[in-house]
Amino acid sequence: MDGDPAVEPELDSFSLTFPLPYRVALIIVLAVWAWGINLHYLYIIGIDVPSLIRYPGRSSPHHPTHHLSTYRLATVLSSIFAFALLVFWVFTHRNPDLVLAWDWLPLAYLAVLLGVLVFLPFFKSLSHSGRTRLRSTLKRISVGGLAETKDGRFGDILLADVLTSYAKVLADLYVAVCMALRSEGGGSATARPDRGCGGAVVVPLIMALPSLIRLRQCLIEYSRVRRSGRTTEASSGWGGQHLANALKYATAFPVIVFSALQRNSTGGQPPPAHYYQAWVAACALNSLYSFYWDVAKDWDLLLFDPKQRAAPDLAAFGLRRRLHVGPPALYYGVIAMDLLLRCTWSLKLSPHLGRIADWEGSIFVIELLEVFRRWVWIFFRVETEWIRNTTVAGLDVDDILLPDYHNHNIQGPKYEDDDWESIPG
Repeated sequence: MDGDPAVEPELDSFSLTFPLPYRVALIIVLAVWAWGINLHYLYIIGIDVPSLIRYPGRSSPHHPTHHLSTYRLATVLSSIFAFALLVFWVFTHRNPDLVLAWDWLPLAYLAVLLGVLVFLPFFKSLSHSGRTRLRSTLKRISVGGLAETKDGRFGDILLADVLTSYAKVLADLYVAVCMALRSEGGGSATARPDRGCGGAVVVPLIMALPSLIRLRQCLIEYSRVRRSGRTTEASSGWGGQHLANALKYATAFPVIVFSALQRNSTGGQPPPAHYYQAWVAACALNSLYSFYWDVAKDWDLLLFDPKQRAAPDLAAFGLRRRLHVGPPALYYGVIAMDLLLRCTWSLKLSPHLGRIADWEGSIFVIELLEVFRRWVWIFFRVETEWIRNTTVAGLDVDDILLPDYHNHNIQGPKYEDDDWESIPG
């Protein structure tokens, strides 16, 4: 519920101005802008994102860069969004009855948005090849599939990881459609969000799906290592790291289960205390495990390695030898931010803050913060993959392989294409 009791119980004050379908649409549009910024900055510092995700580039200098194409697509989507929202405001005036009656307008925009991005093979001037790539990648990873390295394995992993941060957004998309389609009480997608719509199981299943996809991808990687017979340390050992990564995604499931059990407690009584205690323990395990993995595995930083974090050849304590995204202070700041934003659930440990965290406006802000965290995470994850792919054993070739952060005279290579990349930020 929202903290404003002056409106009808069917609608909270935040939903009167900014209904659920528009919130979902805004986060999707922001994802396109964020991916464009990812591409743009990484391009500037010389990281070839298309080569990492095995996206075929085009060499013609007459075609715009990848990030420029992304910005163009985002501009079109943003313009339509702004028009649809303004029309909604003009005709509803925050009147509860009108807000409920005009739910078709945000749903229509959502249909257009998803159609342009994923489903409709039209609008060839709007990054047709990139949207086709996005469509094929989503189709493959939707069942937990994973391409071979030469076919874009890293792109599949990147997109699937991004989807884990959009789990609540995907659930809200389902809730909006479900509320519009239900017959009892004259359903409306712009009513106060009912996250129990469709039963007690559907929303938790949707939220668990991205983690399930990544878990299966980890198991696929493990099986590939075992089948290949690679046993050397340089060849990922026996695959144990993939199992540990799968376990990390599995820790999301208890969080979802105990959250659902608390929400769907019946009989008019508060949920049993042990549900809450188990939920807190599950959240702490998932957050801390995921934070450790971000720092030590996804970003290859040595902060948690007591033997190497003070090595003299590191750029700074606990980091690594090659830093390209920014100065050491930026890495320390991002590490702290990552921990903080992975623990937003802890707001509910406070009786007062916990009530505020359940307001619709607060839920939306928390979803935005998670999307922001993932956007920042992409810079360092892509940088790490680039370093892994450009490191030559026995050679000190940093300035040849990739311009260092402090080498301002070296510009990034020009990777030009007229298509939008397939992975949102």
